[in-house]
Amino acid sequence: MSPTDQPIAIAGSPDAEEVARAELYGLLARLWLAPPDEALLREFAVAVTEAPQEGGFLETPWQDLVGALRGVNVAQATEAFDALFGGVGKPEVFVYGSFYQAGFLNETPLVRLREDLARLGLARTTDTTETEDHIAYGFEVMRYLIGGDDAAVCNLEQQRRFFRSHLQPWVAQLCDTVQAHPSAGWLAALAGMTRAFIEVETQAFDMVE
Repeated sequence: MSPTDQPIAIAGSPDAEEVARAELYGLLARLWLAPPDEALLREFAVAVTEAPQEGGFLETPWQDLVGALRGVNVAQATEAFDALFGGVGKPEVFVYGSFYQAGFLNETPLVRLREDLARLGLARTTDTTETEDHIAYGFEVMRYLIGGDDAAVCNLEQQRRFFRSHLQPWVAQLCDTVQAHPSAGWLAALAGMTRAFIEVETQAFDMVE
């Protein structure tokens, strides 16, 4: 699992909505994992402000995110990111599912997540120190389940199960925490976009149950 902002190909016959879903998960994963670099900020400088998916529900939070990233440089974006998620010792805001579901890091939710990842044939890459319950890696798993080539794993039912078990229970609480923090800066817009997207995904999975 390695978050990236590169577009991916959808297995089989491409569907524009599925491509948009996968790429949005990838973009959110990238922004939650590390502050934007110069190349990514240049992309936001020319990004369209229409919603990245059809329908108007995501348009305002997307415009807020684009505007927020157009208003910072790399140093400012990094300062805000480090103020919330970095530093020595305990960060201001945790971005790990175990913390929001169990109250502590490296708890039972992480164990269950690792078990489910193993069943999907996935594992953490060796070049990262982040645990699998980091929000970026949850989003990257969803990106893979939407766009991967293995139809036995990468299908709507596996997406629904993973989302219900490992993202829906806690991501909104993380977004609330970020938006309430006085030093959030551009990350408040990232949290708003993330919450809106999670709500759209929740409603879509409700319709297929």
